[in-house]
Amino acid sequence: MRDRAPNRIGKIAYGILALGWRGASRHWQRYQTAYLLLGGLAAPLVISVHSVVGMDFAAAIVPGWHTTIMPPYFVAGAIFSGFAMVLTLAIPLRAVYGLHDFITLKHIDNCGKLMLVTGLIVAYGYGSELFMGWYSGDPNESFLDLNHMIGPYAWSYWTIITCNVVLPQLLWFRQVRQNIPMMFLMSIIVQIGMWTERFVIVIVSLHRDFLPSSWGMYSPTIWDWSTLLGTMGFFLACFFLFVRFLPVISMAEMRELVHLTDGGKHQPAEFEPKYAQ
Repeated sequence: MRDRAPNRIGKIAYGILALGWRGASRHWQRYQTAYLLLGGLAAPLVISVHSVVGMDFAAAIVPGWHTTIMPPYFVAGAIFSGFAMVLTLAIPLRAVYGLHDFITLKHIDNCGKLMLVTGLIVAYGYGSELFMGWYSGDPNESFLDLNHMIGPYAWSYWTIITCNVVLPQLLWFRQVRQNIPMMFLMSIIVQIGMWTERFVIVIVSLHRDFLPSSWGMYSPTIWDWSTLLGTMGFFLACFFLFVRFLPVISMAEMRELVHLTDGGKHQPAEFEPKYAQ
């Protein structure tokens, strides 16, 4: 992109991002090494970050937070909602830009399977929360579970159960996982459920604590809605800018995949030696 930029501003911008890349063999070797290291660091990073966030909640004495299920619960929830977001972005991108040969039904099917697995882990967390609230004999925990189900915010709890537990069971069926409109709808449903889960964790756990004198109801203001919609708009703006100015799919990885599967028969001559070396 640096070498083919039509104007000087583009050449400078892409030149800075290229970091001196010239396609030499040592550049490819360093790239593969860094790629492997970053890939290896990604998994423990995800687990550690969300475990720490879950531990922050678990260290509090607030009912609904003070439970050891929080760290793995947050990790599973992050992967669950993360794959839903991937589908929400990838499916329209696939349709608009004609990327059917790159983002295939197999990819979407695999994302559906991962959503099903992590959704079951999240459902186990919900069940564990209810069981421990009953088994502990703590009246505060029991009250919180009851407040979730029949309290003033009961709509949020049953939205969670519907979106994160009941409807994802449709992903057991291959016909659903390979139905593109259905998978897009499922990804939206999961994100609604996960956002509502955060609402329950923060708002519902705090609006009725140990002191009835401090009980209250939360109603979002125009500024709360503006912040929510503004952050969503900012994310979409950054995503559209990325799609506009940077490659949506790594051509180097696509060429490498073709090179490995067909012996490099369809690779450009200038590209083949870089991987051969």
